Amino acid sequence: MTAPQGEWPLYEVFVRGKRGLNHVHVGSLHAADDASAVRNARDVYTRRNEGVSIWVVRADAITASSPDEKDPLFAPAGDKVYRHPTFYSLPDDVPHM
Repeated sequence: MTAPQGEWPLYEVFVRGKRGLNHVHVGSLHAADDASAVRNARDVYTRRNEGVSIWVVRADAITASSPDEKDPLFAPAGDKVYRHPTFYSLPDDVPHM
């Protein structure tokens, strides 16, 4: 899917906060190119100096699953019991588990 003639492409913006470990989706914007998308995202979404890193991704480059596909998409992980540590015994001296 491409932007209509004369319209700038849509970018999705992700910001990592000073205390955060993950980038969080904060919104969208239109920009002429990648570099101006980063500058515009900085101006719009980090005005109070709260970010340390910004990612911008063209919306037409994102492929996502649908929430309606949740059960069939994630069901195969349920039969892999080794991924669920319910049958492992932990030593008593292991904290916070």
